[in-house]
Amino acid sequence: MKVMNCPLNGPRNISEFAWGGEVKPMPDPASVDDKVWADWLFLENNEAGVVREWWCHVPTSFWFIAERNTITDEILKTYAAGDVFNSRVEFSKKAETK
Repeated sequence: MKVMNCPLNGPRNISEFAWGGEVKPMPDPASVDDKVWADWLFLENNEAGVVREWWCHVPTSFWFIAERNTITDEILKTYAAGDVFNSRVEFSKKAETK
């Protein structure tokens, strides 16, 4: 049985988690075009080696970050997202066009 350490709930069976993609810098939502935004949302770098990824503990809906070696599939470290991201991104509403 593979086990992942959830920063909130402790060691849990890997079947309780869902992968959420790579942690990567978000483009400026106020100035980015649709292609760049779509690339950021849907494309992954898929690099071999140690990567930071979003994971969700599904029973509690708790999102956190894991550092995982994609070659060995070893989970090296897990931590709360608040350890990295300590402010919110403000999205402004675009003027509606008719």
